Amino acid sequence: MAKPVIMTVDDDPEVLQAIARDLRQEYGDRYRVVRAESGATALDALEKLKLRNETVALFLADQRMPQMSGVEFLEGALSIYPGAKRALLTAYADTDAAIRAINTTRVDYYLMKPWNPPEERLYPVLNDLLDDWSASFSPPFEGIRVIGNRWSPHSHSVKDFLARNQVPYEWMDIELSQEAQKLVEYAECDHLQLPLVLFPDGTSTLQPTNTQIAEKIGLQTQAGKPFYDLVIVGGGPAGLAAAVYGASEGLRTVMLEREAPGGQAGTSSRIENYLGFPVGLSGGDLARRAVTQARRFGVEIITPQEATGIRVEKPYRFIQLADGSEISCHALILALGVSWRRLDIPGVERLTGAGVYYGAAQTEALSCQGEDVYIIGGANSAGQAAMYFSRYAAKVTMLVRGDSLTKSMSQYLIEQIASTPNIEVKVHTSVIEAKGETSLEAITLQNVLTQETQTVPANSLFIFIGAQPATTWLDGIVERDERGFILTGPDLKREERRPKGWNLERDPYLLETNVPGVFAVGDVRHNSVKRVASGVGEGSICVQFVHQYLSKVL
Repeated sequence: MAKPVIMTVDDDPEVLQAIARDLRQEYGDRYRVVRAESGATALDALEKLKLRNETVALFLADQRMPQMSGVEFLEGALSIYPGAKRALLTAYADTDAAIRAINTTRVDYYLMKPWNPPEERLYPVLNDLLDDWSASFSPPFEGIRVIGNRWSPHSHSVKDFLARNQVPYEWMDIELSQEAQKLVEYAECDHLQLPLVLFPDGTSTLQPTNTQIAEKIGLQTQAGKPFYDLVIVGGGPAGLAAAVYGASEGLRTVMLEREAPGGQAGTSSRIENYLGFPVGLSGGDLARRAVTQARRFGVEIITPQEATGIRVEKPYRFIQLADGSEISCHALILALGVSWRRLDIPGVERLTGAGVYYGAAQTEALSCQGEDVYIIGGANSAGQAAMYFSRYAAKVTMLVRGDSLTKSMSQYLIEQIASTPNIEVKVHTSVIEAKGETSLEAITLQNVLTQETQTVPANSLFIFIGAQPATTWLDGIVERDERGFILTGPDLKREERRPKGWNLERDPYLLETNVPGVFAVGDVRHNSVKRVASGVGEGSICVQFVHQYLSKVL
């Protein structure tokens, strides 16, 4: 933590220099002494200190200053740093004013000029004030602060990006926090331009993109080399496993992730059926452990960065990126994962990020304290989310089109849900409309058997209705099935014939696509098992096929 500040204010340069010198001599090892030549200058400096999240322990101001007296300055400073101690420096003629200030404006003490010797007439008083301040001082949060509106999609995007990349931050709701309102005022920021992101170094950004945030907090957003042995596109469990095994076996490896390492699994509140973790772990914990392991072996992790195209020039594969750059490699693994399927009903698209969310959106859990939460879906991801939100919400209602959870959810989750009193499962139910102007206010439910409808108040709706691959950028190069999932190995054969354009004497390896040296693993692969352990397994064994491929082309 940065040293707390002692601020001294005096319009007389010689007096100001002398008091600052004495303060630094006694307190410079524990406090940072800041001086100002007027009350107005000091107030401006305090606003900047506040934006940098610095702490002020003590104000020491001269009473007799032009334009703004010491008492007037301390009154202004009180609104910015209400917890700081306040003391006046006065001449004998000003003692009455100083006593009135103590009685009316919460000035803690007044000191007479001159204060020599300071060991007798200055330090004992200030020591008592600083001791009192230290006894009640709680260190502020030192990381990133995000000021925004709960119902702002851009605010949600910033919070989600920071949380999924394991970056601690403090959320400050402009509608609920007076501190947030003051910070926005000090930053001279229009409320309509939020979110405002305040960084620990004192800089701030309005409505930043994920890339701007990533660059500011030190994430690697550009590849360090133009060429790699192995490029992995996608940072979910399959991609992370491939990265760990590839780098640990000597391959120069880079992994590209468009959002945050962990993929869809990284948003899971609890994974309880992953081998080796008997009490379960969150998707965020799994991602953090895997990222640490990958970096230990020298994997470059580029995020946020999106692949937009592939071209092949024997024996190289080139990956084109969204920022216009390009990297090349000998072998490429596509671990793209899947995205939540969008719910196409009136109101949802407009209210996404403002009460309607895809996936668990754990960043919104605390905001749901004491509210009713609705979840659409009946598979494991929906069940895990229901259990997580039940810790915060007054009630969680799961909306399921089918007649039960047994067809798509693990038995252990069904039992947990049944034993949780504030979770209700509504079967044969779908949502047909989301209502609200600037945020979600209500949803319309329909019984799929009777077609009966009802509209219920709702502020938070979380959607888990299946997944779809984002593979359109592979058109014309990598073969896919009718739903967009990538075909590999035996699935490429039609009537026992190898894929069109395949010019090698061997058949494609188990996880190899129709392009030699380009592989696919995890949820994006046709007929894959949609489980974390399966993705990790495919990512791990795929590296063996990469070695076999490289041994024949190099």
